[in-house]
Amino acid sequence: MAYSKKGVLEIINQNAYLVEPLFGKDIKKAPTRDGYGEAVIELGETNPDIMVLSGDLTESTRTLTFSKKYPERFVESGVAEQNMAGMAAGLALEGKIPFVSSFAVFSPGRNWDQIRVSICYSQANVKIAGSHTGLLTGGDGATHQALEDIAITRCLPNMVVLAPCDKIETKKATIAAAKHVGPVYIRFARDKTPVFTTDETPFEIGKALVLKDGVDAAIIACGTMVYPSLEASEELSKEGYSIRVINSPSIKPIDVNTIVDAAKDTGAIVTAEEHQIYGGLGGAVAEVLTTNFPVPQEVVGVMDTFGESGEPQELWDKYGLTVGHIVSATRKAMKRKPRNPIGIP
Repeated sequence: MAYSKKGVLEIINQNAYLVEPLFGKDIKKAPTRDGYGEAVIELGETNPDIMVLSGDLTESTRTLTFSKKYPERFVESGVAEQNMAGMAAGLALEGKIPFVSSFAVFSPGRNWDQIRVSICYSQANVKIAGSHTGLLTGGDGATHQALEDIAITRCLPNMVVLAPCDKIETKKATIAAAKHVGPVYIRFARDKTPVFTTDETPFEIGKALVLKDGVDAAIIACGTMVYPSLEASEELSKEGYSIRVINSPSIKPIDVNTIVDAAKDTGAIVTAEEHQIYGGLGGAVAEVLTTNFPVPQEVVGVMDTFGESGEPQELWDKYGLTVGHIVSATRKAMKRKPRNPIGIP
């Protein structure tokens, strides 16, 4: 199931949903954080228990409109992220559904202890929204580029971890988080990225989605790296390779069945994420593979280093997150495949 002549991708599932815009300059772009802002407004209209807390970043986290429309359900915590997490835990234990909104370096970065004890240990129904993740934060530099947030939240008991791929999926992830009973962390980005899923594209906590089928290797990506992974697959198709692309917005719980199927069908896995190579999606996928069906895996991510100030695309190039880097990693993974892999047709 490859690209049609117009370049539209067919999602390989029983419902045959479509991923919309095409490659090229005309594709619509929007920050994934916009989807979060739209979602909390929609949730606030239908559920009076929805509350939003902000760490003095309403405009950046797209919660300003909510604060004006529902001032009685909005709490400005100021630059006090630890207190914000504690307040959210208390609100949740009283039956509210609070969304804690800040830059990810501050929440869950600065208030990890409060999230661990007051929220996760207490199984409080708190949703943590981490904005400005990854290198796309750009000029703000290393102190504001969250590259470790998946790792520090994924290790927490009772925590769900989501990394949606575009604005539309971020809105769906936020709405799904509100329906889920228990702690949820959602990460999203500052800069504009392609909007390529549709309102009909399925989203479910714990599920991954095959966006393009293939038999030579599989690229499993999350967040802002999903679209470049599709581009990498298209580049490799010009060389005659058939590359599966899987969107894995749910990092915890992770879709074991889809990953194992990809390993069995292709014999080589690449993961791509805008995060440190340790503790993120790559680590989660490796855990699945080693305990179920080990195959060669290459990890595309930030290689155990801090970022720096710069234009987002320049930073992606320097730190190894471009389409070309995904293509190279995929070639490497395919070369590592055994000549006669056991269990692979």
